[in-house]
Amino acid sequence: MARENVRRHNALDKLLGALIRTGINPATGAVVMNSRVPLELVQKTTFLECPMLIAVSSPTALAVDLADQVGITLEVNTKRYECAVFTHEYRVLPQG
Repeated sequence: MARENVRRHNALDKLLGALIRTGINPATGAVVMNSRVPLELVQKTTFLECPMLIAVSSPTALAVDLADQVGITLEVNTKRYECAVFTHEYRVLPQG
């Protein structure tokens, strides 16, 4: 399911509402953002009980610390064949 907004926080709020309305469990997927990852996005992902947050731009140090504490896999700088996994890398399967 996808939602967009000029502000990344609003997009994640819209996604949460859409998931609730359709009965989709966020714990079965991942949040994918085309933005950087501040602490607040990790907090919202935690509220969703979603195990993964994937973004195109680097996270803040506070975001990495919180993701590690709450068990969220934080993956960023995703490109065709490479990424940086900051926390709980066991959820990301190696290629090969």
